[in-house]
Amino acid sequence: MSLLIFDLDGTLIDSKLDLAHSVNAARKYMGLDPISHDLVSTYIGNGAPVLIRRVLGPDATDEQVAKTLDYFIRYYTEHCLDNTSLYPGVKEALDRLSAQHGVRMAVLTNKPVRISNHIVKGLGCSDHFFRIYGGNSFDRKKPDPIGVEKLLSESGVSRKDAVMVGDSAVDVRTARNANIRACGVTYGFQPETFAAEPPDFVVDDLGELAEMVLA
Repeated sequence: MSLLIFDLDGTLIDSKLDLAHSVNAARKYMGLDPISHDLVSTYIGNGAPVLIRRVLGPDATDEQVAKTLDYFIRYYTEHCLDNTSLYPGVKEALDRLSAQHGVRMAVLTNKPVRISNHIVKGLGCSDHFFRIYGGNSFDRKKPDPIGVEKLLSESGVSRKDAVMVGDSAVDVRTARNANIRACGVTYGFQPETFAAEPPDFVVDDLGELAEMVLA
C-alpha cells in the first residue's frame, strides 16, 4: 500500500456535532425546527448540496435549497472547528505513515475543498498529505473515480498499490469505480452501509491500518 486516499468526515475527523449544529442553524434560518444529530449523520457523504436538499425534504424548491446552502456554507465555515477533532489514534497513525519512505497520503472528500483545507490545517495535519481534494475540486464528486484517477496520476502509484479509506459505501463505490482496494473504518458515520457494499478489509482504528502498511 503505497498510496492511501482518505475520506475526511467520519474517517479522519469527528465532525458530527459541528455539522449538526450548522445544519440546524440553516434550518432555523429557513424557519424550520431542528432535527436530530444522528439523522444529520445519515445525510452526510455526498456533498453539501445533497446534504441540504436532504435536510430540507423533497418539497423544497431549488431556490430554497440554494438559499439554505449559501447560509449553511457561511455558518459552517465559521464554526467548522468548534467541536471537530481527529478520531483517537489518527494523528499517531499519520505520523508513523508519513515517516515511512514510499508511502504517500491524500484526502479525497465531498466536503468543499476550502473548508476541508481549513479543517486539516487547523487540526495540524496538512503536512501529512500531498493533496487535499474536495467535492468542488472536480466536475463530479465521489463515488465518481475522477479524484482517485487524478491522485494516481499525480503520485505515479499503480492501482494495485492504492487504497481508498473511508467510513461509508460511498467510499467503497469510489474504490470499485477506480479499480483500487477499499478499506473501511468501523468507527465512522455510516459503517452500517458496508453490509450492502463491503470493503476489501476493515479496521477499528487507523493504527491498525498503519501496522498493515508498515508490516
